[in-house]
Amino acid sequence: MTVHDVLSMLGGLAVFMFGMHTLSGALEKLAGGRLEHWLEKMTSNPLKGVALGAGVTALIQSSAATTVMLVGFVNSGIMKLSQAIGVIMGANIGTTATGWILSLSSVSGSGIVAVFNPSNFTPVLALLGIILIMFMKSDKKKTVGTILIGFSLLMFGMNMMSAAAEGLKDNESFANVMVMFSNPFFGVLAGALLTAVLQSSSVSIGILQTLSNKTGTITYSIALPIILGQNIGSCVTALISAVGANKSAKRVAIVHLYFNVIGTVVFLSLFYLVNGLIDMPFMTETLNSTGIAVIHTCFNVLVTLLFLPFTKQLEKLACFTVRDKPGDEETEVPILDKRFLKTPSVAIEQCKTVAFKMAKLTKKTLLMSLDLVDKYDKEIAQTVVDNENAIDIYEDKIGSYILQVASKDLSVADSRVVSNLLHTIGDLERISDHAVNIKETAEEMYEKKVKFSPAAEKEVGIMINAVTEILDMAITSFVTLDVAKAKDVEPLEDVIDTLRNELKNRHVKRLREGVCTIELGFILQDLLTNFERVSDHCSNIAVCLIQINENSLDTHEYMNELKRLDKSEFMDEFTMYKNKYVLPD
Repeated sequence: MTVHDVLSMLGGLAVFMFGMHTLSGALEKLAGGRLEHWLEKMTSNPLKGVALGAGVTALIQSSAATTVMLVGFVNSGIMKLSQAIGVIMGANIGTTATGWILSLSSVSGSGIVAVFNPSNFTPVLALLGIILIMFMKSDKKKTVGTILIGFSLLMFGMNMMSAAAEGLKDNESFANVMVMFSNPFFGVLAGALLTAVLQSSSVSIGILQTLSNKTGTITYSIALPIILGQNIGSCVTALISAVGANKSAKRVAIVHLYFNVIGTVVFLSLFYLVNGLIDMPFMTETLNSTGIAVIHTCFNVLVTLLFLPFTKQLEKLACFTVRDKPGDEETEVPILDKRFLKTPSVAIEQCKTVAFKMAKLTKKTLLMSLDLVDKYDKEIAQTVVDNENAIDIYEDKIGSYILQVASKDLSVADSRVVSNLLHTIGDLERISDHAVNIKETAEEMYEKKVKFSPAAEKEVGIMINAVTEILDMAITSFVTLDVAKAKDVEPLEDVIDTLRNELKNRHVKRLREGVCTIELGFILQDLLTNFERVSDHCSNIAVCLIQINENSLDTHEYMNELKRLDKSEFMDEFTMYKNKYVLPD
């Protein structure tokens, strides 16, 4: 094997790994937030977990990505360890799909059979992928194009490695090294180390399939321990990911390791025991890439069937290994886990989940502050302040996390969601600030023992009812993504502006008549300003949601267009709310 062959082998490996990375990333992007929903819908039924783990891993072509997501889910409290075990087993089965795809390179023959050889159709897929990426406007079609390019690179890299490995066929030194790996211990060790270094069992399987096709020196006795070792090496990614996680998340990585290590020991022990008694003749026969795919699949399926009845025992073993110490207290659940950043679509779903919690807390806080205007309570007032501090933390955490997500390669749809969340959390935080302002105004009235006149109290009550409704519509539309409800917000916001102006005029009139005081006038002005600002932020939340749905960008331009095109509908809504919140004579 010449220096040129070595460089070609390394170049092919680089192209192969880049193709795997591109393919996996594009598949995750195409799947979007559905990955998170699929993985979250785990039940206590391990069979469902196995099926889902296999399906998700086969889809995204990466058992490491699936396991890292599981570590993140358990670390965030979204999923329990018992639910994750079945998915881990399924992920091992799902990762065998890559081996079957790569085994197509060993297909030979003519006619229809030749069509299934990637070297014949890969150039066509690459050309189609380039056309989709360069000439299609649809983000989804561009992502499909990237998937085709990733697959093509995968196969081109495989072919480059195959061509470079041709020189090893008659190399005596290489043959001697391969014979050494027929020793189960060295074979498992070699497979584990190779996979741990490459951080991908799919890549290490691909290398083994390339050598088997071109050198003719890979026998069943050599391939079997190496393949099983590769399964163990694939655990390294999850173990690294679990560093710094809570105990439950660390146990996920430990379960993954135990599953593969114990499975390998049991499988090899039984297999070589039977081989010692029967002396299986095929052990010295060479095998191609399809044979490697068969061994890889059979091992993972058999080990899963073996361990499926013992998921609780695996869980206990993991808990025994990573023990709870007396007095240990888990820190606050870090639901925005950095591990999710490796899968941006899942990270965005987590941002949405936390933002929805922030929205509900904001609504609760403002409603509490509005109640204080009528009846002041010190404990409730303190809760308003505490909630506002929590909402500030929400905004800071979500905002920082979203900026990290935004730096990833996102689809157009995901980019819009990120933009919506970034704008909305700012409005939610400002609403909580106004809740504190309203609390302080109510506190001032309580401490100074001043009250509005009966007429003013009724007017303020009507205004509070309108603000309560617009808040409920804005938060509900955001949390449920209800665009129809969001469109009802702006007409009510205009009514609230009208109410504010009318209340100001009525106060001036009462002031002239001596019914009200200047001091109460300042208090009323503070309340009305905060009410009006809250309605403005509710409008911003609703408009942002509508913009995301209708692919609009400029807020002011959008609002003008909305009122111009839907003037009749808008005015009907405005009139309805104006009649609903009419001030008493």
